[in-house]
Amino acid sequence: MFEVVIGLEVHTQLNTKTKIFCSCSTSFGDEANTHVCPTCLALPGALPVLNKEAVKKAISFGTAINAKINKKSVFNRKNYFYPDLPKAYQISQFEIPIVEGGELIIDVNGTKKRIGVTRAHLEEDAGKNIHEENESLVDLNRAGTPLLEIVSEPDLRSSDEAVAYLKKLHSILRFLNISDANMQEGSFRCDANVSIRPKGDTKLYTRVEIKNLNSFKFIQKAIDYEVERQSAAWEDGKYDEEVYQETRLFDTTNLVTRSMRGKEDSAEYRYFPDPDLLPVEVPEEMYNEAIKIPELAEQKVARYVSELGVKESDALNLTQSVEMARYFEELIAAGIQPKLATTWLIVELLGRLNNGVTIETSPVSSAKMINLLKRIEDGTISGKAAKEVLDYLMEHDADVDSVIEKLGLKQVSDDSAIIAIIDQILAANADKVEEYKNGKDKMFGFFVGQVMKEGKGAFNPGKVNELLKAKIG
Repeated sequence: MFEVVIGLEVHTQLNTKTKIFCSCSTSFGDEANTHVCPTCLALPGALPVLNKEAVKKAISFGTAINAKINKKSVFNRKNYFYPDLPKAYQISQFEIPIVEGGELIIDVNGTKKRIGVTRAHLEEDAGKNIHEENESLVDLNRAGTPLLEIVSEPDLRSSDEAVAYLKKLHSILRFLNISDANMQEGSFRCDANVSIRPKGDTKLYTRVEIKNLNSFKFIQKAIDYEVERQSAAWEDGKYDEEVYQETRLFDTTNLVTRSMRGKEDSAEYRYFPDPDLLPVEVPEEMYNEAIKIPELAEQKVARYVSELGVKESDALNLTQSVEMARYFEELIAAGIQPKLATTWLIVELLGRLNNGVTIETSPVSSAKMINLLKRIEDGTISGKAAKEVLDYLMEHDADVDSVIEKLGLKQVSDDSAIIAIIDQILAANADKVEEYKNGKDKMFGFFVGQVMKEGKGAFNPGKVNELLKAKIG
């Protein structure tokens, strides 16, 4: 009956070392109000100076989404009063953002869809309010941190599409290395604008903004709840009464949205060009440097499939994070065969990571994995034994070769030792040897199994096969 219309505004913190208009550090989690100066405290006479690295990172993002880069842009003052905003205005971009237009192609259940990006503009973050029982405290460490606000077109039609868009955006930011996009630390925050309309209608109805969503799970649940709330109001004839332009917060305990405040129009912010900042003019040399962007996830997928022969489903898993792709490429650069590297990374290593441990914090580094896989390739240990070594490495900080020795897993490739066992097995199974020679080829597997069993898994399977064939033809 209803069509959902969703537009998303994402604020991502750019990973510059210093703030956007001063030289204070942007490091996270330090003692409150220790990364502040006259500029971010808004003391009289303090003037902002633009951080050029923030501009370069914004250009890189615009390049990645096929957007128009405005080599001339303007900073404005967005006026509003709140305790975490010392100046009583925020320096942002309004009429002329640095990035205009662009697109993301998302994939939902195998269906690709283009989502338009309206703009991406630079601005400064506010501080942080901490509310306790009888008082409110303000930490201004975050005030002045560079943000890139990325605004989508209202092209999204479900919470699934919204999450797919956000995950694609998150991946681009991480692969570009312009933001850590850490949702838990607030460096990737989303505001969702949600409205509904009768199917077939092209009119845009009242949109409600859900503020500061910081996990993919809660973003999906917040949108679904809001769609349900608006739909119920429409069906009950109370749409105009219950759905109006406002900002709502998502209650993550009860999984409902709650009214926060009325939503301001842009006119209420009284935007005007900031007189303390000249218009931004990007030099050609700086622009040319910023548009040289690294390979993104979807480009890596295409390369892994075409050049390395990796299955597309595996390639998608290998690029689910920039750390995963980096780990895989370190294995390939060391000469490990792509198929072996893929299996041991996706199946064996990821299968052992749990309790919040990620590829980034894995106890088995890429260097250790390279050594382990080389021992499989050179026949030092079998694949089965390598799993035992990996299990040990997950629990102990040790060298691969020393673990192989400690666990006694080295394969025996000595011909005389293997031939002795082969002779013993063949002598004990003369009838089966005769069956094999009379054309029952499956008996060969029986002999291999018996020799390997007698060798307690220490014999090199390739060597066993080679010597058996020489013995019985």
